[in-house]
Amino acid sequence: MDIKETFGIGSIRVGKWVNNEEKDLAANLIFDSLADLAFFLALPSKAIGLRGNLNLAFGTGGRKGVQAHYAPNQRELALAKNAGAGALAHEFWHAYDHYIAEKAFDIGDRSGPQKRILFASDCWLANATPFPHLLNDRLMKVFDSVLLSSDGQDRHNYVSRSVKADKAVGTHYFSQPTEMMARAFEAVVESCSGIENAYLVSGTTHSDSIHIYPDVPHRHVISEALKAYFHPLGEALSR
Repeated sequence: MDIKETFGIGSIRVGKWVNNEEKDLAANLIFDSLADLAFFLALPSKAIGLRGNLNLAFGTGGRKGVQAHYAPNQRELALAKNAGAGALAHEFWHAYDHYIAEKAFDIGDRSGPQKRILFASDCWLANATPFPHLLNDRLMKVFDSVLLSSDGQDRHNYVSRSVKADKAVGTHYFSQPTEMMARAFEAVVESCSGIENAYLVSGTTHSDSIHIYPDVPHRHVISEALKAYFHPLGEALSR
């Protein structure tokens, strides 16, 4: 199986301390996870690679205790050799959030060497102007569904709980829009009845962590907004 060709990935890096058995096992797990993502989003398999803008790394180092991370400068989703399981969906959303920002929002000239890294969720929070397009309208509704109350007049309780989680540990992480969106995305993926893949996502329903994820009714609302956005996108890409 060829992950790069099947999913349109830009490049794949494997750490020098990854042996062949580990490499083969990881390849199978990553392939199945990306296939499940394509199924969940109703996208053609090749679209998962974001037109070759998404790169993958496995077992190439990283920070102690970190399952995975997305490096926007390299547009690289990196999975730790011994701790990457369950984090792929979360990091994929970061990659998509980054990729779609300049396509969905009018954020000006981005060609300079000092250009700031922007994510669509940050643009939404800053009230940046989206380009007029039906799909962009639906993407805005995805952000609305996660971060705003049902009437759109206040922040969602999920946001309030994320702020509370930050205050409890004295940090500013859980309430960042990029992180709230990524957690919401992975939570909806794990709650999808057609997907059981602990390498793709796990831990969003654990009793000790549920307070930092959307609750079950909220997941249904987010799921519908994601379908309304990604399904017609998939249809357009399949033509």
